[in-house]
Amino acid sequence: MRWARPAVAVAALAAVVWRLGTGPLLDGVRSLDARALVAAAAIFFVTTSCCAWRWKIVAGGLGVRVSLPAAVAAYYRGLFLNVTLPSGVAGDVHRGVSHGRDVHDVNRALRAVVWERGAGQVVQIALTICVLLVLPSPVRSYMPLVVVALAGTALGVFLVDRLHGGSRWRRARSAVAADMRDGLLHRNALPAVVLASVVATLGYAAIFLIAARTAGVSAPVSRLLPLAFLAILAMVLPSIGGWGPREGATAWVFAAAGLGAGRGAAAAVAYGVMVLAASLPGALVLVLAWAARRRSSGRGRIIFRPKGTAGA
Repeated sequence: MRWARPAVAVAALAAVVWRLGTGPLLDGVRSLDARALVAAAAIFFVTTSCCAWRWKIVAGGLGVRVSLPAAVAAYYRGLFLNVTLPSGVAGDVHRGVSHGRDVHDVNRALRAVVWERGAGQVVQIALTICVLLVLPSPVRSYMPLVVVALAGTALGVFLVDRLHGGSRWRRARSAVAADMRDGLLHRNALPAVVLASVVATLGYAAIFLIAARTAGVSAPVSRLLPLAFLAILAMVLPSIGGWGPREGATAWVFAAAGLGAGRGAAAAVAYGVMVLAASLPGALVLVLAWAARRRSSGRGRIIFRPKGTAGA
């Protein structure tokens, strides 16, 4: 399983290169200019701030408070690690563990990260379904079946929960219910979490639209928006820093929509580079934290000197 995620991602990217060649991927990089990168950085700041605000709300509800400036800095750091390390989730784990050490409760801090990210993905999926039901796309005819399948899955989970009577299951259910009640569902948290998640999802979709325009796709926004949501949704699949399934899925949906698989791959690559560039402040946060630890460890050292020697 340790090698499954990178293997799937490499296979997806290799399939794109095999079918389309390296030309569309290089075109996606060459098409970028300063205006696109600045626009992506500005939107990325808004989306990151919304996600950090969501994390602050959920963490506060679970009793592991974090200030908004610290949350924004930690979120930038986590996103930078996510898009540069193979696992794609290393930044979230690092964010949870670092916050847990600061508040002396790693378990609860990690749970806050899991619930915060999970809530964001649930809202993203719901928003994607709404967009795909309303706007034309290659998968629009399948969306009623998707809704029915999701409803059936929810019903199945509910029935299993009701029929399962083990004590361990009841303890786990109680712990999950308590976390959801305290971190997500109380009246001050739920509207803010939904709003932050909607704005963040729309922000990522806007970055993808800019990437598509930069890559030379001139289709109207109403036609591109469903493809953007599908491309972003593909990033929840196993990947290497977000690369792999995103390029494969985007190439497929663009081809199915009559816009050309090459244009889709170029747009996906441009999007990946734009997000990577926009997350670079997270590298600065890492460097500053490393320097602060070095200074702290230097001050904490005890220097022993032989008798009779002078010291400043």
